[in-house]
Amino acid sequence: MLLNYDPVDAFRSLDRLTGWRGQPGTGMPMDLYRAGDHVVATFDVPGVDPGSIDITVEGQTVTVKAERTAPADSGEWLVAERPRGRYSRQLSLGRDLDADRLHASYVDGVLSLTIPVAERAKPRQISVEHAGAPRSIDADHGAESDAAATS
Repeated sequence: MLLNYDPVDAFRSLDRLTGWRGQPGTGMPMDLYRAGDHVVATFDVPGVDPGSIDITVEGQTVTVKAERTAPADSGEWLVAERPRGRYSRQLSLGRDLDADRLHASYVDGVLSLTIPVAERAKPRQISVEHAGAPRSIDADHGAESDAAATS
């Protein structure tokens, strides 16, 4: 049986299993999309010190951890609605994504992970070999001969 595999579906499946709904206030909302030969995951992590971001890859699982702390000189809080603390998110990559070549960048409070599609999963053209010139059997001698040689 042949299946049409979508590497992005692995992310959707994990979110369904963990009950993640990307609700505001959960700390690390994510967008995920495919751009050509890459899958890109972007996480909103405003107010996070880039030095606190920890990304690990174990097998085909990527773990992203970050920490948002309160300012040291915060004084007396009047309103505290912004979430603080340690956040983490795990992504289970399909075999068709190359976790060894993952690239991470952080710009303006957005963490981006770019994960290339593995070479084995990319569409490729298969050439058809031509076995040579047509062959015929010589009726007088019962042996094969090249049709091109007899004409």
